[in-house]
Amino acid sequence: MSKQSITVLADRVLVQVTPAEGERRSRSGILIPATAQVSRRLAWAEAVAIGPHVRAVKVGDKVLFNPEDRFEVEVQGEEFVILRERDIHAVASDRIDGGTGLYL
Repeated sequence: MSKQSITVLADRVLVQVTPAEGERRSRSGILIPATAQVSRRLAWAEAVAIGPHVRAVKVGDKVLFNPEDRFEVEVQGEEFVILRERDIHAVASDRIDGGTGLYL
């Protein structure tokens, strides 16, 4: 079977979530184990493909989304997530000027 290329349609954004880094520390120095579940925590992912009707996201941007509002897909052994553009809460990119003043 030959490899087929994939085209993302409509207002969909294909993202790849970076693997969890395991343990993390709060700003006050409290150690939070990797197994701790934080309710309603948003997640960052990198946009790897976009549909033709996506306006605010470009390939390579970091996007902030709710992990509960997603559809997972496996392509050639790699895990990806498909989101609607309207389900993305924020975009981080070098090309965007005049944001909130916060940096990743």
